[in-house]
Amino acid sequence: MNSLAKTALFLLVCGTPIFCNAAGNVRFAPYYDTFLDNRKNLADIARTTGQLNYHLAFALGGHQGCKPMWGGTFEIDDETILNPIKEVKAMGGEMIIATGGALGPYLEHLCTTVDDLATAYKTALDAVGTNHLDVDVETTVNFDLMNQALAKVQQERPDVTVSFTLMIQGEDYGLTPALGVDLLVNAKRNGVRVDIVNAMTMEFPKQSPDFGDAVINAAIMVLAQMKEIWPEKSDAELKQMIGVTPMIGRNFNGNVFEVTHARKLVDWANTNRIGLLAFWSIERDNGGCPGSVSPYCSGASSQTDYEFTQVFKGFNY
Repeated sequence: MNSLAKTALFLLVCGTPIFCNAAGNVRFAPYYDTFLDNRKNLADIARTTGQLNYHLAFALGGHQGCKPMWGGTFEIDDETILNPIKEVKAMGGEMIIATGGALGPYLEHLCTTVDDLATAYKTALDAVGTNHLDVDVETTVNFDLMNQALAKVQQERPDVTVSFTLMIQGEDYGLTPALGVDLLVNAKRNGVRVDIVNAMTMEFPKQSPDFGDAVINAAIMVLAQMKEIWPEKSDAELKQMIGVTPMIGRNFNGNVFEVTHARKLVDWANTNRIGLLAFWSIERDNGGCPGSVSPYCSGASSQTDYEFTQVFKGFNY
């Protein structure tokens, strides 16, 4: 069966392909910070919460250049990271490899040819044994290089899903122009099948008094932008393509995403049957530091351990 036929069959069977996997769906997948000092064991988190699907952040470049490493520091086959991941997969979990992020160094910078970057993506996918790739772009990259590499991976492996996690400019605007809209236009032009446009609904200026409303408003504006890029798609199809990812608890700019906001977002997501919910990050999902910003706790005004996770698990239309 050729690649085109495989892709057609996959889409026919699975609809939006990110949902077609061992776990039944990947509607909710919080981010797990793989290179956090004193990080929690992912298998322990899964056993405690019952949550099995995760974004693994981040596969980056490092001292070996165009070779994926966790956080740019740990080998991609590091057993201390991979063994808990394998445990969760054995429970029925599905993993999404995330590249990029806030810190770098990006593979998309250190890999200078399409073939090399495509190989790096495939190496990361193979290390975990997944077909889901999330590209988190928070700085300037060579769009043509990146998107041609992603298209090459999908041509060779039609079941590979691609999501882009992109910054929000404002609740009244949606994605940033240069690192959001322009990136997606370039992806379409280069033949990338974009499965999820994941709106990074954090660290943006809000106008609404309620931050939950601000997050939803931002997502609605992203849908409008997506309609301009993919006018051939129906509103229902575009909703299946959108993801929403807040930073739970306190953001660096002072906004606070509380548990009540999470409930509001989940209700909206279920009503609109969107494609994906996530949050940054599972290690922060506890009430250990109210009022503070930390990679180890949310800073929410009040929450129990893993309360955000349990609320987000209600995204199950």
